[in-house]
Amino acid sequence: MTGIDRALRSNIKLRHLQLIVALDEFRHVGRTAEFLAVTQPAVSKMLGEVEAMLAIQLFERSARGTQPTPAGRSMVRFARSVIAEYERTRDEIAAVERGGAGRTRVGSMVVALPTLLAPAVELLKKEARGATVLVEEGDLTHLLPKLRQGELDLFVGRIEPGYAAPDLLPEPLYNEPMVAVAHPDHPLARRKTVAWKDLVALRCVVPPPWASLRVKLEQQCFRVGLQPPADIVETASFLSQVSFVRGQGAVAFMARSVALHYQGEGLVALLKMKVPVELPPVGLITLRGRPLTPITEALVKAVRKIAAAR
Repeated sequence: MTGIDRALRSNIKLRHLQLIVALDEFRHVGRTAEFLAVTQPAVSKMLGEVEAMLAIQLFERSARGTQPTPAGRSMVRFARSVIAEYERTRDEIAAVERGGAGRTRVGSMVVALPTLLAPAVELLKKEARGATVLVEEGDLTHLLPKLRQGELDLFVGRIEPGYAAPDLLPEPLYNEPMVAVAHPDHPLARRKTVAWKDLVALRCVVPPPWASLRVKLEQQCFRVGLQPPADIVETASFLSQVSFVRGQGAVAFMARSVALHYQGEGLVALLKMKVPVELPPVGLITLRGRPLTPITEALVKAVRKIAAAR
């Protein structure tokens, strides 16, 4: 353990950490070498140096590529967190030197992008035009690990109770009901009332099987004595939803504010039916014990202001 401690404190360099992260990303020596702009022998040599320093094997090599060992997975988490903190500090210092406002990295679910995060970024840039906001779209399973590793400063989206943890600081902002939408020229869009029985025989765009909303939509069908739609397309992307609604006459389920946003652009029409599905609130998640940078704090304030205006 003393040798590992000495290596982590004194011998491991940033280039070693970048190599470890790249190997984990690509799981292939050749693609890692291409990404780092070095030769494959150089990658193997550098990895050998790190493993010799730590006296442990980090990656298993085979004809199929490289796979991290249990110790390697721990080292990958360490490398990602150090590189993220390095980049965060570098960006803060660079922003001060050039008189800019800094850079913040946000993970956002699609439900929050058009009607919460985008207006908040616009508000932020009115006060700090030089601010840079990196937005990465995804779901909780993809974004929370990046938040924990320091690769993201903030999460904006649905706060699912199943992902609660002591290291996370959730801040619910508002509840977002669901609605059903179709193309403005769809026959159902002209009806004064639409029932669930009108939908189940149509093509429906639904969330993936692992999403809580998918389960709740199916439960609602069973509740009214119907089988869930058989002709379905599964996606978590609003862009995909709009594409299938417009191109294939499908019906989709969206957060009400997002649906109103797309309806205002003439892309969809809200159907006159209730979707009695309870969903987690939309809000923010930050990491407990990690102070926010000034630019991230400013963005958080902007998000709160936009949410309060709802």
